[in-house]
Amino acid sequence: MSSYYRPDTLTDALGVLAETGAVVAAGCTDLFPATEYPELTGPILDITAINGLRGIAQTDDGWRIGATTTWSDLRVASLPTAFDMLKQAAVEVGSRQIQNAGTVAGNLCNASPAADGVPPLLALDAEVELIGTGGTRRLPLAEFLVDVRQTRRRPDELLTAVHVPARAGHGNSRFLKLGARKYLVISITMVAVRVAVADDTISDLALAVGSCSAVAVRLRDLERDLIGRPVQELADGVSAAQVAACLSPISDIRADASYRSGAAAELINRALAGTVGTP
Repeated sequence: MSSYYRPDTLTDALGVLAETGAVVAAGCTDLFPATEYPELTGPILDITAINGLRGIAQTDDGWRIGATTTWSDLRVASLPTAFDMLKQAAVEVGSRQIQNAGTVAGNLCNASPAADGVPPLLALDAEVELIGTGGTRRLPLAEFLVDVRQTRRRPDELLTAVHVPARAGHGNSRFLKLGARKYLVISITMVAVRVAVADDTISDLALAVGSCSAVAVRLRDLERDLIGRPVQELADGVSAAQVAACLSPISDIRADASYRSGAAAELINRALAGTVGTP
């Protein structure tokens, strides 16, 4: 390994990044498997020692999840039921060893179409915080993720936190995924659902689907169609055609587009039933 940096301040980390253009490491659970060599080739910038990047805090505007917060941290965090889907996704991120090392920032910046953390964070209207030599900026997660393994992070920036607005912290939620086996699986499809109900009416709804397209997506048109309706109508479920119209699913080695549409609709219906208690 030519160079390995592990600074303990954000200022030093940004300096290393600007000077070397190092590959950023935040857990290495994706970085190690991606290399063709027995060790990482430098320069590598490990951000896991930086003060203030790990942990979950409630703020005046909502919640802040630090970049190096691990999936094991999320599993045991005290959070409203709207975050249950994120905690359920945390249980699905690889093995327990992966959950102990893997980080939120790494999951997002790796930008895999099958990243378990993305659909729940989309359903929580999450924004990413990016800090670079030009200052700090925030982007909606849906804009940050561009394509397979592609994000809007600039070469001189670090993803330092994920922010969830207070308005998204209401309701119940659920995460479900479908794969060829139960554990350590790249999913065929996954869904995250968040539902808020007031006076037996759907007051807020978020539906996100992953592993069916280059990036996970919110089903905005379907959400708008359902918000304001009596909650009992959720018992009728959503159809594969409704999901496909919002999703444009792909075909690949794991499943074709038609199967993905049907599977995603079935998982959404199961998740909706689990959140609001419909039959």
